[in-house]
Amino acid sequence: MNIKPTLIGLAASLLVCGTVPAFAQSNAAIEELKEEIRKLREEVNALKKERAAQPAQANWGDRIEQLELKAKDAVVGGDIGGSIRIPGSETSLRIYGFAEAHLVHDLNETAPGDTFTNLLEQPSKGDPAFTKGKTKMTAQTSRLGFETSTPTQYGTFNTKVEGDFYSYCAGLSSSACNRNRLRLRHAYGEYAGWTVGQTWSTFMDLDDLPETVDFNGPIGSPFSRRLMVRYTYGDPKAGYKLAGALEDPEDGARMPNVVLRFDKSFDWGAVNVRFLAHEKRVGTESKRGTGLGIGGSYKLTGDDLLMAQWARVDGDYDMMYGSTGYGLDGSGKVIFDKNDGLVLGWAHTFSDKLRGNVALGFNRSKADATYVAQSASFFGVEQVKRLTQLHVGAIYSPIKNVELGAEYVYGQRKFFSVADGGSGSPDGKLSRFDLMGRYSF
Repeated sequence: MNIKPTLIGLAASLLVCGTVPAFAQSNAAIEELKEEIRKLREEVNALKKERAAQPAQANWGDRIEQLELKAKDAVVGGDIGGSIRIPGSETSLRIYGFAEAHLVHDLNETAPGDTFTNLLEQPSKGDPAFTKGKTKMTAQTSRLGFETSTPTQYGTFNTKVEGDFYSYCAGLSSSACNRNRLRLRHAYGEYAGWTVGQTWSTFMDLDDLPETVDFNGPIGSPFSRRLMVRYTYGDPKAGYKLAGALEDPEDGARMPNVVLRFDKSFDWGAVNVRFLAHEKRVGTESKRGTGLGIGGSYKLTGDDLLMAQWARVDGDYDMMYGSTGYGLDGSGKVIFDKNDGLVLGWAHTFSDKLRGNVALGFNRSKADATYVAQSASFFGVEQVKRLTQLHVGAIYSPIKNVELGAEYVYGQRKFFSVADGGSGSPDGKLSRFDLMGRYSF
């Protein structure tokens, strides 16, 4: 029904009625009819305005809805550096990684079990694995990862997942090993001081581990990623941090590794103390061991940083890079390799594009004669008494996100003498150059 013509017709009819002879109507009746006509005109005008306004209001509503949809789908910066806000959420996401290639040239022999430094297995002259002057190229250390941050009423909830393509090949020679497979490095969440998942062991001292072009780094430091539950409490103003963790023992032990740690920072540098308690198990036999670590750094100048870390570990090859770990004696009891590890480092910044590093690592076994005598039958290799490894390198960044590295690495492996229960085998010597190119994103 069309309201407008009806009202106008009604108004016209009333207007006609208003023209009847005066003798048919009283003055009061005429005034009443005029008032009704006035009201009808106001209603018609109001309807006209309402009809005229409706299309504009509909168009404005459509525009608002479109803007809201665009806002939900818009990509905006997140709360962590280099991140974006996931549309429709409060979570910030950062994708990162690098493409990396190495060219490694050995001047002497090459350890069979690893492309990078593996001094524990370094062959001696006369060994069937001895190959002089070998060159190897690989991009398997390239890395990909992402991290997220989500605000909550009790702080941020953070996650991280990271992998590379340098998988382990335990027991296989380099010719039989296909490392070019995705390997999980980190996968964990952090919230309100808690860390749950896989990441660097709490017993590691990453802060005082010198940077190297070589992927494996200097000998003599704890070096392990473990699944863990860790709680950390710290006071940034006071500069200290306390951490306690239960970590995966990995070797079928009944109890998890227990790690306690204390860190303290100063204007001149930082120090830390770490304690490890673990269990090793072979079949039905098990034994408990311990570890102790101390590390620190000193800011010599604005461009020079000195680093040092020492650790003593009984029976854990992951927690002491270069240790043979543990085995069984003649009676079937678990016995430990006992190791002291020391790493010294110097980092120097030449400019905003060039930095250099020197790292010196030691690992000395203090295993008793029983362990030395049993190691060959248990591990298939002679027990090593001392490992020494030197890294001298530099990294240059010609343009943003691109780094070119060059490093010389020297290492020496010494066996226990016959008088100490060893074989007295010839030393194994490592001498190599490592060239690296990396593009980070």
